[in-house]
Amino acid sequence: MTAELTLGAEEELHLLDRASGKLAARAPQLLARLPEDSYSAELQRTTVETNTAVVDSLDGLRTELLRLRGGVVAAAEPEGVGIAAVGTAPRSAIADFELTDSGRYGRMQEQYRLLVDEQLICGLQIHVGVSDRDLAVEIMQRVSRQLPVLLALSASSPYWNGHDTGYASIRSMIWQRWPTCGATGPLASAAEYDALVDDLISSGVIADSKMAYFDVRPSAHAPTLELRVCDGCPIVDDAVLIAGLFRAAVRAAEQDVEAGLPFVPEPVPLHRAAMWRAARSGLSGDLLDGNIRPRSVPAGDAVRALVSSLRPQLEELGDWVQVRDLASATLARGTSADRQRAAFAQRDSLDDVVDLVVRETQGLGGAGTWMLGEEGDADVRAGR
Repeated sequence: MTAELTLGAEEELHLLDRASGKLAARAPQLLARLPEDSYSAELQRTTVETNTAVVDSLDGLRTELLRLRGGVVAAAEPEGVGIAAVGTAPRSAIADFELTDSGRYGRMQEQYRLLVDEQLICGLQIHVGVSDRDLAVEIMQRVSRQLPVLLALSASSPYWNGHDTGYASIRSMIWQRWPTCGATGPLASAAEYDALVDDLISSGVIADSKMAYFDVRPSAHAPTLELRVCDGCPIVDDAVLIAGLFRAAVRAAEQDVEAGLPFVPEPVPLHRAAMWRAARSGLSGDLLDGNIRPRSVPAGDAVRALVSSLRPQLEELGDWVQVRDLASATLARGTSADRQRAAFAQRDSLDDVVDLVVRETQGLGGAGTWMLGEEGDADVRAGR
């Protein structure tokens, strides 16, 4: 086995003012209380990013995500701030954007203007250990047909600027405007990938390799393959499900490479169409089935088909039962976007949506206020 198949995650968390439910630009204050090896700043001062330790199991990843969320909750409480792991905060407004104070981010804002000013979005990145970069480049192309299902499972951003956008993941639509988002097109080796990134840098389109924002990419700072298409997931188990499916897809692609099976690239327009369909309706409509001649299928059928197709790899990794059960649970409760709209429909109030996403992110089950109490804080810190 050439791929190491370890797991890690980077999770971006919105900071929300408890009193108003609006974005709170308090990241510098929180980060001053948090260890640098696990927490970092993002482009916007309304976001904190967590970085898990490298683990080898889904249970280990779940524990890490809960631990790191608990750390942010503990740091945020004195600031009157809650956290939400969703693609867009329900009460976000473009006027809330505050740039993190750094020379790099300042240069990005100067070059990209509105693209930066509207980056009030949060995603989930999953890392799977693949230390051979040639293999990583082969795998990242072969898993492209699975990506729309993973995006659909994560969809958590129906609201933008206080309005229902009609999309389950408006975050992915906002994100796709960057010049280096999407698929790379066919690449034969890591050398070709590096040459592509070098051309983008030398052309002045991007400043460094970290700005190669492809759907899947060899990480710029670790021996991993990085999944970048997903919204933040307020329920940790949804993030764990996506990690399990992505790792199994990486393993399946590795086996195809080892077996010398030919790879037929997906036409870029069809890939973009499939990703758009996933962003549009999440799990509540149809998805494209990923075949060479794609057809629309109910999203639930697409999820079940992906889980079933990856069963041999999931069993090999010891993840089959957990991923099967997590997928069934996610299909039963729907996406975060579905739950947010249901919460809004109760009283036509975005306050109820804010309440929901913060309670889910912070592990405060049941109905009621999202103002943290001592018992709720202890549950999050303990990983319950």
